[in-house]
Amino acid sequence: MDMRRESRIYLDVCCLNRPFDDQSQDRVRLESEAVLTILGRIQRKELVLINSEALETEIDDNPDIERQGKVHDLLRVASCYVKIGDRESARAKELGPHGFGGYDAVHVACAESAIADVLLTTDDGFVNAARRCGNMKVRVCNPLRWVAERDE
Repeated sequence: MDMRRESRIYLDVCCLNRPFDDQSQDRVRLESEAVLTILGRIQRKELVLINSEALETEIDDNPDIERQGKVHDLLRVASCYVKIGDRESARAKELGPHGFGGYDAVHVACAESAIADVLLTTDDGFVNAARRCGNMKVRVCNPLRWVAERDE
């Protein structure tokens, strides 16, 4: 019997939006397929999806109401939820000067609070900021790369 626990996954808003983006570019299409593969594994209970107040707030900032609804629907399979409290706010402030843009530092703080194994993003700047930051408690990775590593 396999005693390993399921991996805990935090998908940022870029990832959650990827299946609804224009699929004419190879990179977008491949990342979309990776995100859909991950969502399928979550639905089969092979992975645990983490939702957060930060994700919901950022999704609600999108002026496209139809897109908001589609992305919120993807998060319905999440089995963990992180509210932004004092600990997450303090951690986000600590991470802010390390080059994280917009909501990224808050997403890291929420993923760390939920003890995520990985935070997945299609934002190269986010991945690079995480690489440069020395005190990360969660791995930040592109979903295509992460799926390829797990399927090796």
